[in-house]
Amino acid sequence: MKKISVELLKVMKSKGDPIACTTAYDFSFASITESVGIEVLLVGDSLGMVIQGHLTTLPVTLDDMIYHCKCVSRACEKTLVIADLPFGTFQSSPQKAFESAVRLLGEGGAHVVKVEGGRIMRDTVSFLVDRGIPVCGHLGLMPQSVNMLDGFRAQGRTDEEADRLRQDAVALDKAGMSLLVLEAIPAILAEEVTQLVSLPTIGIGAGPGTDGQVLVLYDLLGIYPRRSPKFSKNFLQDAESIPEALKAYAFAVRRKEFPGPEHYF
Repeated sequence: MKKISVELLKVMKSKGDPIACTTAYDFSFASITESVGIEVLLVGDSLGMVIQGHLTTLPVTLDDMIYHCKCVSRACEKTLVIADLPFGTFQSSPQKAFESAVRLLGEGGAHVVKVEGGRIMRDTVSFLVDRGIPVCGHLGLMPQSVNMLDGFRAQGRTDEEADRLRQDAVALDKAGMSLLVLEAIPAILAEEVTQLVSLPTIGIGAGPGTDGQVLVLYDLLGIYPRRSPKFSKNFLQDAESIPEALKAYAFAVRRKEFPGPEHYF
């Protein structure tokens, strides 16, 4: 596997080569995912739920993210590492976002920072990009906005919501964003957004029409003790080992066999 960069992911989009991504939170799992050739690792604030046992991602701190990002980045010589900016560390101002992002890249070793939110984040995205920080966005079901969204529910199902999401995606693309995660939205909408923007899209519960797929590692392996989302799949169930499960996931993404109809809305 070549060393993965945001520019290489754009080339993959242009060629129609699906991008495989999963979350990781420690050195050992990150080493395995790198060894099987998964292109992107997301150090997600989902660690608040699957590692720390919280019911949401909201309690996760920047120090938490930096610690886990350090662990993951030590394993990644070729894999692109994206790290979430946790709740409260980027929303107040572009300068605040910059200071938080500097720590994730400088101390944590991340290559890209991820922010949730639509057009309201345009100025922040531009501010970061102008200062050399690649940004990944997140639209649809945004876990940090769980209290505004009435829980972990699918988004973009009304004409108004769908139109707003399209406009958000285009605005963020124009602001210079490098990647965009689309979570729990109708497959047809995710495909439309993917065609509207120049940046690669990574789907989770958003159908097969995105440029890549991501799953939370603990859902992918079926080891999260609470209920996993409808759109996840346990790849360890039919595999003999964790490396084989991750290989099966990457293979299914690249063959466009995952997600199947049962894994999206």
